[in-house]
Amino acid sequence: MENDLKCNRLTCRGSLVDKAVVTTCSHIFCINCANELFNASRLCPACDTTLMEPDDVVICSLHPTNDYKTSVLSGLSPSTILEICSRAISFWQYQTQQENSFQQAVVRNVNDRNAQLQKQLDSIIREGQT
Repeated sequence: MENDLKCNRLTCRGSLVDKAVVTTCSHIFCINCANELFNASRLCPACDTTLMEPDDVVICSLHPTNDYKTSVLSGLSPSTILEICSRAISFWQYQTQQENSFQQAVVRNVNDRNAQLQKQLDSIIREGQT
């Protein structure tokens, strides 16, 4: 599950590899999309949340170094560390749910298109038999 994140811009949906831009509204974008989207506006393109605070939109490394992992939470209280972990897990749960919903919509669209094509095929076969 470590590399399952995708850019939340529907026209991109690219796999996120090294760095990404994360919002406080639990969305994530590739660097290219984020540069385009957040230079024009401080609205989340996925949900229209206003992102005015400096930490509302941040670039993060998806593969932080061991030194970073060691130092980033150092000095924080255990309750703060647990809160951060809880928020991070909630982010992943949200992203997983969103991806699941997206894939279900794709399957529905494919099934609908398949049904349309099957009707057309059946009609053509009937016409050919008469």
